[in-house]
Amino acid sequence: MKLFSQDDIHKIEQLTLAELGIGKQQLIDMIGNDIADEIIAGHDRSTPVVIFAGPDDCGAYALAAGVRLFEKGYTPYAFLFNIGGNRLTPECDLCRQQFIGCSSEKVLTEVTGMRFSMPELDTGMVVVDGLFGSDINGPLSRGYQILVGNINDSGAKIIAIDSPSGLPGNPMSGLINSKIIHADVTLSVMLPKLSFFINENIELVGQWKLIGPEPSIVAIHQTRNSHFLIEAANISKRLRPRPSDSSKNYYGSAIIFAGSYGMMGAAVLATKAAARSGCGKVTCHAPRCGFNILQSTVPSALFQCDSGEYAIENIELTHNYSAVAIGPGIGTSDATIRSLEAFLKIAAANNRPVILDADALNCIAIRPSMLDFLPVLSVITPHASEFDRIFGPQPSSSARLAKAIDVSKTYKIIIVLKGYYTATVRPDGKVFYNSSGTPALATAGTGDVLTGLMAGFIAQGMKPEIASIAAVYVHGVAGQIAESQHGSYGVCADDVADNVGRAIKAVMQQPDNR
Repeated sequence: MKLFSQDDIHKIEQLTLAELGIGKQQLIDMIGNDIADEIIAGHDRSTPVVIFAGPDDCGAYALAAGVRLFEKGYTPYAFLFNIGGNRLTPECDLCRQQFIGCSSEKVLTEVTGMRFSMPELDTGMVVVDGLFGSDINGPLSRGYQILVGNINDSGAKIIAIDSPSGLPGNPMSGLINSKIIHADVTLSVMLPKLSFFINENIELVGQWKLIGPEPSIVAIHQTRNSHFLIEAANISKRLRPRPSDSSKNYYGSAIIFAGSYGMMGAAVLATKAAARSGCGKVTCHAPRCGFNILQSTVPSALFQCDSGEYAIENIELTHNYSAVAIGPGIGTSDATIRSLEAFLKIAAANNRPVILDADALNCIAIRPSMLDFLPVLSVITPHASEFDRIFGPQPSSSARLAKAIDVSKTYKIIIVLKGYYTATVRPDGKVFYNSSGTPALATAGTGDVLTGLMAGFIAQGMKPEIASIAAVYVHGVAGQIAESQHGSYGVCADDVADNVGRAIKAVMQQPDNR
């Protein structure tokens, strides 16, 4: 799915309306019906519904939803914020009149001044947040911050329209979450907003759904973008059935430099995931202390013994491997750092991309000069703390993403920035957010599984810029399958590695939507 800036979403909306031949008021009625249907689907007529509406489109959508709810036998009550008494758009004013006309009783309080008496809200209510939507360009004013805080503290189910009030459609640093609506469900008009995919905004957005008409396909294709949401259909086309005359020689060879004394589990996980990925031949290069462990836990893989007893001291290629990954559990000894630096210099001279994860990134943080020797289109896979250790502390996830885009362009590398929506950043400035996964993946070792899976995909011929995205998606699906077997609390990283093959099968069964 293509993702767009707020300005581009407005342009797509206008082109869609023109293509469908419908006016603004018709759009408002359509969106109002969708909002009401969401409420009706989950709550009976006895559920109190309280609407907080602003003076613009978002308020119009909320009031239109209220009209629809009245028609279905519900009795919503609305607070319309029209500070100064002359702020309503014509569409919002029309929706106000229609809402008032739905009942002979007083069903709307219009707030025109600074004084406002907060209604009593509780856990049995539904609150519709129709204050501002995604068009706000900065923090809410003090009065609205207090209102938002009271709504958040009420315990009521909160349904936000377009975007939780206080959260702009475009990512913005410096916002304070306690002063933004915390929605249980966000009903986004036509398209999701870029800010939905920033880590600290996850708790604000809740579950997001799309409402309104399908955006114009022509408008989508005509509008340039640099952000994407990766779904199963994007990956299934990259995973094709194997011919009947297949040989292991068709599917490449991967080598993974991993493990140290006390950290051989990381090597096992990465190696097992690479083997499960479909790679023709997988080799694990590890210190001598890991020989028995690897040979007994991943017998399908080859073991290449390092000269070091307890840590890797020589990162060298003895064969022309199709993919190289370095990092899981290797530690940060002086010998390991020296060997990594020497290897990167040779790899850069030969223009050979590598995957760098975990302790390889910690080694780079200790010796940042290694950044200058990263081969073009190499992949680094940091979580937030690892990224900040290398590139400096970042005040927010949106700032970290902006820094990652800059770093990717500067060094011409691919950055897999791990998070709720893991973002894969490419040197061309494009960002790919992952839609698969589960909180069950928040356990030690799952990053090692991702590294091995990525190495296996590259070994089979995927370009690094494709393999990185595909591996992240399949990894998320493997986590979901493991969760279905063990529950969200019971998943271990080896469960994820064991389910890589099942995840690939599940993704391949999805239509590719071409």
